Amino acid sequence: MRANLIPPAAAALALGALLSAAAGPAQAAGPGFQYVGQDDRVHGVTSPKGCAEAEGGGGRAVTNHTGLTASLYREPHCKGRVVAVLRPDAVTPVRPYFASVRFSVPG
Repeated sequence: MRANLIPPAAAALALGALLSAAAGPAQAAGPGFQYVGQDDRVHGVTSPKGCAEAEGGGGRAVTNHTGLTASLYREPHCKGRVVAVLRPDAVTPVRPYFASVRFSVPG
C-alpha cells in the first residue's frame, strides 16, 4: 500500500500549501474544512454536516475552521476506526489517510 502514499517531502509541501491557503483573508472565501487528498489536490467540504466522503482518495493534511468537531474515519460512510478528531480551528497532518469525516451537531 505504500505505493499510493506521497513521499514525506511532497506531503510537507502539500501541507504547507494547505496552511498557506487557509491563512489570512482568503480563508473566508473557501470551505471551512479543507484537506490535501492522495491525489495531491486541495479539497473542501462546503456544507459540513453529518458524514461526508473524502474525495481525492482520502485526505492527508487537514484544516478545520468550521466551528464543529470533525471525526476522521478510515473507511467510507464514517465506518470503521476513527483516525483523528479535530476540534474547531485545528490544522494537522493525517497519516496514512482518512476516507470520510463526520461533523458534530452544533449545540
